[in-house]
This record gives sequence, C-alpha cells and structure tokens, in this order.
Amino acid sequence: ELQLVESGGGSVEAGGSLRLSCAASGNTYNKYCMGWFRQAPGKEREGVAAIDSDGAASYADSVKGRFTIAQDNAKNTVYLQMNSLKPEDTATYYCAAVYPPEKLYTVVCKWDTTVGMDYWGRGTLVTISS
Repeated sequence: ELQLVESGGGSVEAGGSLRLSCAASGNTYNKYCMGWFRQAPGKEREGVAAIDSDGAASYADSVKGRFTIAQDNAKNTVYLQMNSLKPEDTATYYCAAVYPPEKLYTVVCKWDTTVGMDYWGRGTLVTISS
C-alpha cells in the first residue's frame, strides 16, 4: 500500500508563491509517476503537473512557466513550487501516484494522466486573493 500526504497549502495574495509537498510512505518504489491535480469549487478536477522517477516533468498550459514540479527521492517527496500565483489558481490541490509500478508499463506519465492514478492524498487548500 501507498500513502500520500500533501502539505504546504495556505492563503497568499496574487503574485505570491507557495510550495506544496507530497510525502509518500508505505511500499514505495524507485520507479514512479506522480502528479499534482487541483479542483476549484464548482469545477472539475484538472491535472496540473506530473513527474516520473527519471525526472521527466510536464505541465498544464495554464501553469507552465509559473509552477515547477520536483522530486526528492531520498525523502520520498514530490514538490510543487508555485510562483506568480493568480486568483484562478485557488483550489484544493491533490497529489496522486500511479501504483504499483507495474502499471507504468502501460501508462504515459504526463500532467493529464489519470489512468492508473489510483492512489490519492486528501488534498491541501490553496487560496489566492486578488
């Protein structure tokens, strides 16, 4: 089993920055695909960014150039650095993982990958004021 716990959410003004963390615990593996998703009130969940164990990252166009996804394998943690935040970034942010790693044979790790993302954290709220 895999557990994911997000942290780092909060309230900031537009133009500010936040760094979200997603800590994985349980049966972790060296090969993985992890993604960040968000869901704003009244809207559908959307993909934000994803990264695989080789460090290949991808982003939704809406966050490209402002958000950076990164990994610290020693800490089993994936981060989402969010800069130049806008009010439309307000949402609950979730991390998710393709797990177990055998699924990676048939899954392409991209920002909009949802197939195979079967493990999710509980989310962390990000609120951006104008």
